[in-house]
Amino acid sequence: MEQIIRKQTRKVMCGNVEIGGDAPITVQSMTNTFTKNIRSTVNQILALEEVGCEIIRVAVADMEDAEAIKEIKKQIHIPIVADIHFDYRLAIKSIENGIDKLRINPGNIGSIERVQKVVEAAKPREIPIRIGVNVGSIHKDILEKYNGQPTSQGMVESALEHVEILENLDYNNIVISLKGTDIKMTVDAYKIMSQKVNYPLHVGITHSGTLFDGSIRSSIGVGSLLLDGIGDTMRISLTDDPREEVKVAREILKSLGLRNFGINYITCPTCGRTKINIIELSKKIQEGLKDFNKPITVAIMGCAVNGPGEARQSDIGIAGGIGEALLFKKGVIIRKIKEEDIVKTLVEEINQM
Repeated sequence: MEQIIRKQTRKVMCGNVEIGGDAPITVQSMTNTFTKNIRSTVNQILALEEVGCEIIRVAVADMEDAEAIKEIKKQIHIPIVADIHFDYRLAIKSIENGIDKLRINPGNIGSIERVQKVVEAAKPREIPIRIGVNVGSIHKDILEKYNGQPTSQGMVESALEHVEILENLDYNNIVISLKGTDIKMTVDAYKIMSQKVNYPLHVGITHSGTLFDGSIRSSIGVGSLLLDGIGDTMRISLTDDPREEVKVAREILKSLGLRNFGINYITCPTCGRTKINIIELSKKIQEGLKDFNKPITVAIMGCAVNGPGEARQSDIGIAGGIGEALLFKKGVIIRKIKEEDIVKTLVEEINQM
C-alpha cells in the first residue's frame, strides 16, 4: 500500500496518550450516559475500551458531573475528556478532579478573566484544551460577514478567534476541531486550518447519522482528510451504540494502512462466475479469525479468474471453484482445498503465520 504522508503537527499529551506529531492517529468516542451516574458511565467506558477506544469524552453539564470524574477516573484505563459549555467553574472542577483534556471554547465562557482562571488551572497540569467549532457555533459577526451562512472559511476564522484568546494567555497546549454536517464544507475547513496552524487536529463529521448512513458519510469526510495527511485524532459521530463509532473509526484507519488493527479482508463482491457461496464462506472465515490480531491481509475470492491476480497484495487467500478452492499466498497458488475444508484449512494456515 502506498504510504500516506501526514502533516506534522505539534505533539500534546492527553493523559498517557500522545496526540499529534509522529504519534498514531487515536480513536475517540463519547459516552451517552449521564456522567453523574458513575456506574453506568464506567460500564460504558469499559465496554468501549474492549473494542479499542483510546480516549473517551464525557458531558459535564453541572457540578455533580464534574465531581463524578474523580471516581470514574479510578475505574477506567484510558484518558478522559470533559466536554464543557459556558461555565468556566465546571472546567476548573473537572481539572481538579483529574480530567486529562478539556473540550471548551474560550470565547463562550465569558470574560478573559474567566478564561485565565481555566488556563491557570490547566497549565501546571499540562491539560490540553480542544477548541471545537461547528456550524452552529460560528461567531455571529463572522456569520454576518458571510451573508449569514456558515462557511468553511467562517469556521476557521471562528476557531482562530478562540485560539488567539489562549495564545494571548501564553497557552498553546491546544487541539482544534472544525466539525460540520456538510462534508465538503468540513473537509475544506480542515484543509484551510492545516495551512494556518500546526496544532493537532481532531477530525470528524458531526451528527453524521445512524450506523449505516453515518458510517458512509464519515468514511467519505474523514477518509478524504486522512488521505491528504490531515488529522491526528478522530471520532466517528453515530446515532448508535458508541462502540460502533470505535469499530468504524478503526476500520477506516485500517483500510488506509494508518493503523494495524489485525486482519484486513479483501472479499469478492460475487458475480455469475462464482461457483461457491462466498457470502456465507466469508462470514465463517471472519468468525473463525475474530481473535486473530496480527496485521495481515486475507483475500476471500469467488473464482480463479480474478482471485490470485487481483488479490496479489494479500498475504494469503482462497479463490473458490466448483466444490473446491485454490489456496494462494502473495498471489502464488499453493494447492487445492475441498469445499468442506476451506474454513478449517485457511484458519489453520493463518494461525501458523
